[in-house]
Amino acid sequence: MAATTSSYSITMRLHTHPDHGVVGSVATAISQVGGIVTAIDVADSRHDRLVLDVTCSASDADHAEQLVAAADEVSGVEVHKVSDRTFLLHIGGKIEVTSKVPLKNRDDLSMAYTPGVGRVSAALAHNPDDVSRLTVKGNSVAVVTDGSAVLGLGNIGPGAALPVMEGKAALFKRFADIDAWPICLASQDVDEIVKAVEMIAPGFGGINLEDIAAPRCFEVERRLRESLDIPVFHDDQHGTAIVVVAALTNALRVVGKQMTDVRVVVSGGGAAGTAIVTLLLAAGVSDVVVVDREGAICAGDAGLSEAHRLLSEQTNPRRVRGDLRTVLSGADVFIGVSAPRILQPEWIKDMAEDPVVFALANPDPEVDPAEAEKYAAVVASGRSDYPNQINNVLAFPGVFRGLLDARASDITVDMLLRAAKAIASTIHDDEVNPNFIIPTVFNTEVPKAVARAIRGVDHD
Repeated sequence: MAATTSSYSITMRLHTHPDHGVVGSVATAISQVGGIVTAIDVADSRHDRLVLDVTCSASDADHAEQLVAAADEVSGVEVHKVSDRTFLLHIGGKIEVTSKVPLKNRDDLSMAYTPGVGRVSAALAHNPDDVSRLTVKGNSVAVVTDGSAVLGLGNIGPGAALPVMEGKAALFKRFADIDAWPICLASQDVDEIVKAVEMIAPGFGGINLEDIAAPRCFEVERRLRESLDIPVFHDDQHGTAIVVVAALTNALRVVGKQMTDVRVVVSGGGAAGTAIVTLLLAAGVSDVVVVDREGAICAGDAGLSEAHRLLSEQTNPRRVRGDLRTVLSGADVFIGVSAPRILQPEWIKDMAEDPVVFALANPDPEVDPAEAEKYAAVVASGRSDYPNQINNVLAFPGVFRGLLDARASDITVDMLLRAAKAIASTIHDDEVNPNFIIPTVFNTEVPKAVARAIRGVDHD
């Protein structure tokens, strides 16, 4: 059975006989079907009835139903109602707008709004360079999506994407004190997306593109970078690439190999895979082979898309061909940003000595991390229930903090490399080991270090 997770956390309200021993019976019943009880609270106690709130974690929705059924089968127990804690957390949305200034009296109002605000607007019309200093623009990011590639759910549209964009905005605030705004566009046309972002750009200090499918995302990003005077960052590409290169830097420290010497296989030639390859090459890796559904991508192959043609011109210097298993033979590193269960654990035995495996497909990775650990020296995934989680939140808050502080107009590959180095450097030599190659997302030093790196300074 898959590991339990707080993503499938439920609270059951139970009506039971007054025998307090029923508490232990309920906990036992839930644990016997693989659930984990995290809290049991007595909501009400009478001479003829107990009311219990039992909170527990399941592995998925079906498993949650099994936990409810198990509790309901305990003698003297009735399941009165079930609450899904994840849905409860989202009721009314996860973010809000609050005022930073007091509005307690007429004086406050006259300065924050009319007539005082008119003086500020007039000054900004005279000196537009002050907009970032005197408005929220200097600390704001638009999180823009068309809903076409949301998590592992695919093309679910802008409305269904909104909870994800809200979550992103909440992370910006939590980890870098940046005010981010979800912008969900009702179009998947490149021209319309570009035009919409161009029209709202004056109110923002940066644009974070999110969950836009490839190859559309490449064109949207390219055109916006050309037309806007604020940085445009596609997190699915560049945030992933930064954290992957940071983790690989430390993984190679563990196995005693150099970035310039390793052979890397990347499974997946979409947005994330392309950005990872670009940053790996910039970091000094010279032998990268990209594999998609048809096998290894090789320059000159017929039928390549424009994005894959450009990718092929930078990769596969040995012109190897074949499926993933064939290409993986002798490789030092596997990086998966593709699909679940495409890598059989025993194939790892054919890789070079002390292989590194990053299985990053989410929520179901290319190979079970626990199985991969039997053969690989270092394993990472996108999951929070295994060591070495590759999580973009290590990158994007600090990246935008640095960009906004520097009033940057663009973001460069050199900035991305510096950000990756900064993340890797937060783990010291006496800390790095096969199960600790990347810092936790709650390490408060990470966004600060990344922001400094983006600004090109060593210390504040």
